[in-house]
Amino acid sequence: MKAAPAPANPAAEFRSGLIRMGLDPRKFDYVVALAGNPNTGKSTVFNQLTGLNQHTGNWPGKTVARAEGRFDAFGKKYKVVDLPGTYSLLSRTVEEEIARDFLLFGSPDVVVVVVDATCLERNLNLTLQLLDITDRVVVCLNLMDEAKRRGIEVDATKLEEMLGVPVVPCAARRGDGLSNLVEKVHAVATGAVKCSPVRLNPRPEIQRALDELTPQVAQVLPHAANPRWVAMRLLDGDETIMEEVQRGHLAHFDARPIEGQA
Repeated sequence: MKAAPAPANPAAEFRSGLIRMGLDPRKFDYVVALAGNPNTGKSTVFNQLTGLNQHTGNWPGKTVARAEGRFDAFGKKYKVVDLPGTYSLLSRTVEEEIARDFLLFGSPDVVVVVVDATCLERNLNLTLQLLDITDRVVVCLNLMDEAKRRGIEVDATKLEEMLGVPVVPCAARRGDGLSNLVEKVHAVATGAVKCSPVRLNPRPEIQRALDELTPQVAQVLPHAANPRWVAMRLLDGDETIMEEVQRGHLAHFDARPIEGQA
């Protein structure tokens, strides 16, 4: 694997990458990525958090809608990027590719994954994939009011212990739990809460391959949030990840900011 030339100033290059994504680091303190399956109430959570402080457009070179907003809490400014609703990050669709690339190359300070308390098992597939990429995750256990109406009980404390990241019960339509969600996001962003996400251990032969490939990926993609996850996708034959490795830059996000964004 041929490594891309190392940037002369990694910090400046990363800052430049954020600006190309339309995220001017001078305008906020932390970036929050909002992820989740379709129909989990993710858009409701986004609207409740950002109110009228939001802008819409398209992702660079795509027809997929892109929404960004902001909120202030504890004296800090938070930029919220609403990622396309996806069932996984295995890049079978353009929405999955956008979400995956932002998580890998946008390096959000916190990822809030919105899950539906009424069908938790289906939603946990994406959650576990996110935990493989980053340990800065907060689970928004949404639609708790609907779960209660259906007689479904979810032990949020037990789920938090199992996942190793904060889990916040919410009913976003009514605004329930959102203040606690903001508190947990702030705690993870500032490092006040350290997450220990659950991760599956690969077979020994796969682990040896990962140990050999991961440092090479880190050379080629110095700003990737998790080179090990990229290496795993390469071993699995993910062609879209291979294209990113060959390019060695933020190809999907090289575009002007959303017009008029805050």
